[in-house]
Amino acid sequence: MIETHAHLYSTDFSEDVDQVILRAKQAGIAKILMPNIDSQSIEPMLGIEKTYPNFCLPMIGLHPCSVSDNYESELAKVYYWLKKRKFIAIGEIGTDLYWDQTFWIEQQKAFLQQCQWALDYDLPIAIHSRASIAETIDLIKPYALKGLKGVFHCFSGSIAQAIEIKKLGFYLGIGGVLTFKNAGLSGLMTEIGMDQIILETDSPYLAPKPFKGKRNEPSYLTHIVRELSLCLDMSIAEISEMTTQHAKTLFRLL
Repeated sequence: MIETHAHLYSTDFSEDVDQVILRAKQAGIAKILMPNIDSQSIEPMLGIEKTYPNFCLPMIGLHPCSVSDNYESELAKVYYWLKKRKFIAIGEIGTDLYWDQTFWIEQQKAFLQQCQWALDYDLPIAIHSRASIAETIDLIKPYALKGLKGVFHCFSGSIAQAIEIKKLGFYLGIGGVLTFKNAGLSGLMTEIGMDQIILETDSPYLAPKPFKGKRNEPSYLTHIVRELSLCLDMSIAEISEMTTQHAKTLFRLL
């Protein structure tokens, strides 16, 4: 399995990150992809990569919730690192209308600039789109037509939105929310199937049932796979193999 979205550099893991990664390996996880948040998270993220090379792989990007009136200086730091070294993707980028709409215009500008960089550097993107899926789909359409690929991380939208996203060539990141019965994701998955689906935990956030409300970690990916196998009547091995191949295709993993 490939864990496509985990913030292992979070202070939530400062006491036991080595044990967390060991449990991930024991659970059958082959690689962990780490999305960036802002300039403050870059060095801690790269520190994790240095300790676990070729297992913990970093992205670079500016998260929409970190966008403010100084977003251009933050973007300059993203671009500095993008030019300096290799990253697996540009992320976590996108838009957010859930937490704060103060910098909505700036969020869009930052997102579109990073979409252009993704095209320039031939990298996929990891998209945050909380309470803004429709708006984000509209924003990426011109870039998708130019060949941009990526994933709508932590997808929780409608069937129609899922279909539209997949038609654009993008993937859906499915995580712990799938195990919440009131989220409606199980029904969505039975409608859209496993094509263009990848796995994620968004650790340390959004732990699956039965750990809801507690710290999430990559090893809990097994609970998401189990839930997918139940709602799609597929074996755990089939789910693991398909999602691993999808992640390898999107992120060009060897």
